[in-house]
Amino acid sequence: MRLLSFVATMLAAGLCGLLLAASTASAMEAAVSDTSGYSTARLPAISDFGLPAVDTILVRKRERRMYLMRQGEILRTYRISLGLSPDGHKMQEGDFRTPEGKYRLIRRNPRSEYFLSMEVSYPNEEDVARARKLGVRPGGAIMIHGLPNTPRKGIDYYLRNDWTDGCIAVSNADMVEIWMMTPPNTPIEIVP
Repeated sequence: MRLLSFVATMLAAGLCGLLLAASTASAMEAAVSDTSGYSTARLPAISDFGLPAVDTILVRKRERRMYLMRQGEILRTYRISLGLSPDGHKMQEGDFRTPEGKYRLIRRNPRSEYFLSMEVSYPNEEDVARARKLGVRPGGAIMIHGLPNTPRKGIDYYLRNDWTDGCIAVSNADMVEIWMMTPPNTPIEIVP
């Protein structure tokens, strides 16, 4: 089982390397423009690889799993890492919690501090109202992303522990597949 997992990871990493090597900086710059100011950058289209486009993402925090779904069917399952203090809903900036609720993926960043990132639309109106009532800032910049581009710890640490400031992290190989299967504005539900 471990050998199969290693082979799958190496194949996905190889695909990632081929995809990224094939993309030049100028091609990526052309893919990043949008009049609203949000990045619409992407790797080659989902249909280029015969991958199905998902219509929903479900994150189950206690399970440390993210599910890519289409019409209620689970297409892919990924192991995730969460914020350093993962239990409960994100209440304020700096609490290291991963939010819970219904959001959308609103922006992609191929050049973040982490291997690819997609922004979650946290905070929503309810989150802002809750924070205002508590007299705190709700925080923001919640992403789905890969590992740090400049790791400060061994790779195993990032794959086995909760380590983010509140984001949802996956392996780099998983992030490539998520990036390719997830269209803009995909709904994401994060549950305990």
